[in-house]
Amino acid sequence: MKKGVVYFLFFILACTIGPKPITYGESTCHFCSMTIVDKQHAAQLVTSKGKVFNFDALECMLNHINNIEEEKIGLLLTNTYHQPEVLTEVQTCTFLISYGIPSPMGEFLTAFQHLEDAKKAQEKHQGDLFTWDELRERFKRKDKVTHHVHHKH
Repeated sequence: MKKGVVYFLFFILACTIGPKPITYGESTCHFCSMTIVDKQHAAQLVTSKGKVFNFDALECMLNHINNIEEEKIGLLLTNTYHQPEVLTEVQTCTFLISYGIPSPMGEFLTAFQHLEDAKKAQEKHQGDLFTWDELRERFKRKDKVTHHVHHKH
């Protein structure tokens, strides 16, 4: 009986969805295949089944999730400007698009854990602030524009 309980607990723990540490300098981006080195801009998707996908930049994750079904998404996480290497749920972050803070894929997109920090960065670097939902909508529109352009060629 004890052996069965141990196996059951192992199964439950193995099936728990959650973030996994990114190995900077070794892990590659699921979307663009670049090596993930920037500790302030990396992102991670954990599927509803617990599979982990790493991204070198938030914009890569945003582009990837435009092409998958919502119900497959378990967690969406990002590094933040003031807490490099720490993965934070995207819904709790504020995002700044500013030419004053470069990101790996050229979208100049940075996440901030606290709204006050995002506003201070905006004062210093200019740019526009977004919630997660606003950012998702922006990238959905961008994807449609890009997709439409590809069909014209």
